[in-house]
Amino acid sequence: MAQQNTRAGIWLMIITTFIFAMQDGISSHLAREYNVFMVVMIRFWFFAAFVVVLASRMGGGLRKAAATQVPWIQLLRGVLLVSQICVMIFGFTLLGLVESHVVFAAYPLLAAALSGPVLGEYVGWRRWAAICVGFVGVVIILQPGSGVFNPVAIVPLLGALMFAVYGLLTRYAGGHDSAATSFFWTGIVGAVVMSVIGIWFWEPMSAGNWAWMGLLCVTGALGHFTLIKCYELAEVSAVQPFAYFLLVFAAARGGAVFNETIRANVAFGAGLIVMAGLFTLWRQRQTG
Repeated sequence: MAQQNTRAGIWLMIITTFIFAMQDGISSHLAREYNVFMVVMIRFWFFAAFVVVLASRMGGGLRKAAATQVPWIQLLRGVLLVSQICVMIFGFTLLGLVESHVVFAAYPLLAAALSGPVLGEYVGWRRWAAICVGFVGVVIILQPGSGVFNPVAIVPLLGALMFAVYGLLTRYAGGHDSAATSFFWTGIVGAVVMSVIGIWFWEPMSAGNWAWMGLLCVTGALGHFTLIKCYELAEVSAVQPFAYFLLVFAAARGGAVFNETIRANVAFGAGLIVMAGLFTLWRQRQTG
């Protein structure tokens, strides 16, 4: 039964990465037409409505979903995630889907590096070596000092750092609150923060782009739902390596829709990042 659940979890992770790649492509399109803050605000309105409906259908209702032992951590998580989404969408408009996702793939390495100071976890020399190899991959992608260094590549790297910290805080909150509570706070905090900011950047949207916005909202909620089901069926360490399928789907989407190409240094750097990330996840499972 465990093997069957793990297999189902792996397929759900692959499906989730496909949904997220579609979602990022739609976000990139809308952000090229409208203000990023407005796009993310509308997305989080739908997300908040989704988590409220989900919580109300669970035992204990909204009161139980909102009950938290670590409110400040939950607030910080929500602010970090919504900020990271804004940063990444902005990065898509500057650098494109493919290269943004390649740089963002370093987030498991950043999480591993920060797990010591943030959570007090032990990081052995093998993991540190993998982290260093991964960052060599990032440097190869960024090409500092080569005369072609694009400083906007720092934007998705900042997004990766923010998501790594968000993941560590989520792990910490998981020791005090349920997954449903963390999910609820993520949606509500994100909607409140973006409403305060995004409402000032409201602009009329065409009917066609409202259709894209609706699809963005649906894929956002669906992606989170499939990810939750994935983690219900299998251990995180078993399915996390398959999250790198996001690179494949993002590259396919970027090439087919936005005519993006993968430079040789980006492909080589991505290979180093993926290998280092997979080794780090494997070591975490061995010592976990």
